[in-house]
Amino acid sequence: MKRITKDTIELLAPVGNWDCLRAAVANGADAIYFGVDKYNARVRAKNFQMDELPEIMVYLHKYNVRGYVTFNILIFEQELEEARQLVNACIDSGVDALIVQDLGLVELIREISPDFPIHGSTQMTVTSAEAVDFLKPYDIEVVVLGRENNLKQIKTISDKSQLPIEVFVHGALCVSYSGQCLTSEMWGGRSANRGECAQACRLPYDLIVDGERKEMGNIAYVLSPKDLAAIELVPELIEAGVSSLKIEGRMKSPEYVANVVSKYRKAIDEYIAGRDFSPSEEEMRELEQSFSRGFTYGFLKGTNHKTLLDGTFPKSRGVYLGTVKKVLKDAILCQIEAPLKRGDGIVVDAGRPDQKEEGGRVYDIRKKGKKIDGEARDGLIEIVPGRHDVNLTKVRVGDKLWKTSDQQLERRLQKTFETEQAYRAFPLKVKVTGKAGKPLVTQWIDEEAEINVTVESSVLLEEALKRPLTVDFLGEQFGRLGGTIFELAEIELLVSGDVIVPVKVLNKMRREAVEQLLSKRQERQVYEKNSKEKAVVKRESNKEPAKLISLCRSMEQIEASCQTDVDYIYADFEFTKDYPAAVEVAQGYGKLIALATPRIHMPGEQGVLNGILRANPNAILVRNLGALQYFLDKNVEVPLIGDFSLNVANHKAVNMFLNRGLARVTPSYDLNIEQMVDLLEAAPTNEMEVVIHQHLPMYHTEHCVYCTFLSEGTDYTNCGRPCEEHRISLEDRVGFSHPVRVDVGCRNTVFNAIDQSGAEYINDFKDLGVAYYRVEFLEEDGRKVKEVLGLYREALLGKRNGTSVWKALKSTNQLGVTRGQLVKK
Repeated sequence: MKRITKDTIELLAPVGNWDCLRAAVANGADAIYFGVDKYNARVRAKNFQMDELPEIMVYLHKYNVRGYVTFNILIFEQELEEARQLVNACIDSGVDALIVQDLGLVELIREISPDFPIHGSTQMTVTSAEAVDFLKPYDIEVVVLGRENNLKQIKTISDKSQLPIEVFVHGALCVSYSGQCLTSEMWGGRSANRGECAQACRLPYDLIVDGERKEMGNIAYVLSPKDLAAIELVPELIEAGVSSLKIEGRMKSPEYVANVVSKYRKAIDEYIAGRDFSPSEEEMRELEQSFSRGFTYGFLKGTNHKTLLDGTFPKSRGVYLGTVKKVLKDAILCQIEAPLKRGDGIVVDAGRPDQKEEGGRVYDIRKKGKKIDGEARDGLIEIVPGRHDVNLTKVRVGDKLWKTSDQQLERRLQKTFETEQAYRAFPLKVKVTGKAGKPLVTQWIDEEAEINVTVESSVLLEEALKRPLTVDFLGEQFGRLGGTIFELAEIELLVSGDVIVPVKVLNKMRREAVEQLLSKRQERQVYEKNSKEKAVVKRESNKEPAKLISLCRSMEQIEASCQTDVDYIYADFEFTKDYPAAVEVAQGYGKLIALATPRIHMPGEQGVLNGILRANPNAILVRNLGALQYFLDKNVEVPLIGDFSLNVANHKAVNMFLNRGLARVTPSYDLNIEQMVDLLEAAPTNEMEVVIHQHLPMYHTEHCVYCTFLSEGTDYTNCGRPCEEHRISLEDRVGFSHPVRVDVGCRNTVFNAIDQSGAEYINDFKDLGVAYYRVEFLEEDGRKVKEVLGLYREALLGKRNGTSVWKALKSTNQLGVTRGQLVKK
């Protein structure tokens, strides 16, 4: 099976079950991706089982389709052995690649096999050429970029990288950077980094500006993006260097897969053929019909915060029909803007998507009281719903109407994958040579699969007295390929003289050729396995005195921290131009200070990292792979400290980062106390740092709430920077108000309203030899900073137990305090 290369144009389809798999293959996918059991980022999907892998791969390779298994979650310490079993099963089954998030898992795969293909998941948060470079030592075959990269950035990354680049082109958008969303983990113990996203971004929030609720009308879904639809950008994406165009939707229906794959297949084929392509209105409506919250280019054409979301609904609506003009006794009068017919599904949108909505099947359509046969495409139409579907007394003039389903479209899509006879056939070229007294030699060439077989006749050729062998005659015999996956495309006849061969011999040769070609297509890909897995040397831990670290987000907090006995200060400012002043203050007090990088590093943002170096800190808190690689390339002399956003969840990831140049590592916030203890028991704890107090950073997003709702502008160039004048919080359904903060790249972080404390686990961490303990502040004043640091210092010195710290924090915090994700699930 041919691997993806930098010059490949691959259409990659999502598959959640066998029907979806068949739909993807039948409609032209070059590759599919699917989950196995629980170890993937869609655990709520049906998913496949490990013992199905050989059957899946044989089926896919029969049709020259690559199969990638998604292993795109964090792996906890106690799961490494199960992970090893799944990796081996994928290798043994000839899976074409594993899509991986966890860098510890990357290490594990390379211990098992030096050449098994690994694709870097979008969950790795790779958004720059430097981040791609960081992955090179592991022979990553493909890198999936973040959905936030625009076309210009994609081209920059592709031009600088020798690796194939994969980009999402269609489907649901996460509002948070993939791999950087902790909301589900914080609120429900269902981590997005474990495939258990609870979609809290699709919930309604009130906008609180400077402490006052902002009137937003019917806009409540301020974090719920529209769906990505980049079909019109296919030529630009390919020309930007994208090798793989990826469709989202492993929890979608087979009809969705068939619909979207076929549309993008056409777009790619038109580009390859050198023809201009633009989807028709009907094609776009069909895409909307399968699933749509409204379509957007996302960030591909650049940032426009005004077009990323609608804000009035969070779920699929389908095709917009129009607004209600009048409510009749038995019908709804609507000036429709899209085709409608009997049997279609509709829903009445009264602006309250969180409540039960009126909707159902269309029973009849009329125009001025007269029934319409077939389809109405536009005009003032009377829509008669099923008697028990819509309560017309609840429908109001001005309500929106949406077409939610189209049975005719669904039946048409189903027919594309109902039987394998409906699949396209693969062309064969046959070269025929021979002469009298010798066998007839046929070479059957399957160019798409890049294979060929040679079949000789079982009898010798004889001179023809009449009706010699001709191209037409051979075409008639060899072209009888019905019931196979092939079709005859070309015959080249190069025999010497006039010869003849029996028809039954030709038929036998045809059957043998098909059998051999199929066998070659379905040969299992063989990968090299290390005869003896590389021995991993455990890094030893040395007992060191516990060090207390204060992470500050204001100069007041820096000043207050310097007046305590903390061992280290971290500065994490919204505007990094203030970093030199923070360094001056801290070092003036004789304190060591580290400066935090942004969570995200995009092409062209090296200036921020250079500014950090120019501020002369004592260390740097590194939050992404791109920044880490940048500083490694610079051979910086100050220590580099890995933050939680590197998503370290097992000792292999710890060791990998330490071996690559980090001085110490902070575990992922996805670990509960048991998982944290498991990790710390296997990792060098004197090089580990745990966060014991913080407001958990839940969403980290390119979408700027400040620009969208407090400005007439569309991005940072014209928004007027309302973030410098105002403070926004998002109030949830329970009444908690979650602060939204902006970084130097205008990215937003939504912090949890309530402090999280790990005070009760400090003794566990001390017993395991953890050397570094971090306390993070958000909006606290100087007095509060000193109070909190004092409590934790007493706990680290053994002068106060964790329960005492917890109670003190709970009594003095207005909203109390939570144990957060550390609580055992």
